[in-house]
Amino acid sequence: MNGIRAAVNTHDFMATFNQLDADVFCIQETKVQAGQIELDLPGYHQYWNFAERKGYSGTAIFTKEKPLSVSTDIGNEELDHEGRVITAEYPKYYVVCCYTPNAQPKLKRLAFRQQWDAVFLAYLQKLNAIKPVVVCGDLNVAHEPIDLKNPASNHHNPGFSDEERADFSNWLAAGYVDSFRLLHPNKAGIYSWWSYRFHARENNSGWRIDYFVVSEILKDKIEAAEILTNVYGSDHCPVELDFAN
Repeated sequence: MNGIRAAVNTHDFMATFNQLDADVFCIQETKVQAGQIELDLPGYHQYWNFAERKGYSGTAIFTKEKPLSVSTDIGNEELDHEGRVITAEYPKYYVVCCYTPNAQPKLKRLAFRQQWDAVFLAYLQKLNAIKPVVVCGDLNVAHEPIDLKNPASNHHNPGFSDEERADFSNWLAAGYVDSFRLLHPNKAGIYSWWSYRFHARENNSGWRIDYFVVSEILKDKIEAAEILTNVYGSDHCPVELDFAN
């Protein structure tokens, strides 16, 4: 979202929220602390994970069905202070809202990012041993050259480094499916994030870094996986998954 207060106050978030009428909304990069915003969302249960650092990171889940349980950590003290994950447990699956750390310019935070990738996958594997997993979020990686406008000039940049892409490949190989690419294996030019610089969105010079990744056992239940490029409000646009419950 790049700040939920900006989305609500400036970009008409509520109109989009009501129009989409999703069963579950997963929000990343809320950039708020407890008490800084109150949302009136009739019919939805709200769950928030705030970063310790003010104006930074943060996630939220808004859900029509009350989960059986909700957790806000991945069991690693070093990684759990940035508000990056919420897990909602439902009878047949888990929904995990994730805001993956950015490797930062010159890959200065790559080691932290790769630590996150390893710990997060281990966390998902523990969940997946109990019931299937649906992961939604800004995963901060464009997996293949088809997933960004300028792969050659962005090679080794954060989000398209060999290390981050390999970690995502390892995740998929562990028994998970990129829902959009499953249904649209060769679809190019569809992105979910654009820089605010150089008129990137006007020129569709973007990256696909927002995903629904699901346990392989759920792949036959996927009915649609779309990227809502016509929805404005931040440097990202929403991604959507429809599947048979």
